[in-house]
Amino acid sequence: MSDTMNIFEELPDEDTIGGRIGRAREAVGLSVKQVAWRLGVKVATIKAWESDRSQPGSHRLTNLAGLLHVSLSWIVHGVGIGPAEDLDDETNQEMAQQLDRLRLLHLETGQLIEKLKGEVERLSAAR
Repeated sequence: MSDTMNIFEELPDEDTIGGRIGRAREAVGLSVKQVAWRLGVKVATIKAWESDRSQPGSHRLTNLAGLLHVSLSWIVHGVGIGPAEDLDDETNQEMAQQLDRLRLLHLETGQLIEKLKGEVERLSAAR
């Protein structure tokens, strides 16, 4: 979702609240036990949420959204920031190449800054 896109313009995730919680938990690589421990609830509580036998209270929803790196509106309504999608190998390779180029540019920028700094110091000393 782009930064300029209105959440009311996107199609909602049709899954249930429990389904979205389970998918987001899996996307961040946390077990049911880990989520339960971090939220201070029982494992059975997380399982009940994920199976839609119960729903988290409002005080837990905010913590859950933060823990799962999703927006509160995505958990409750299916619109907003959802879990990060897995990227295919081609996309990963392209991103790695871009990162390598960025590292090189960063190195070159640092070298140019040091060269310019030395030139400014030399000119200041000549005054």
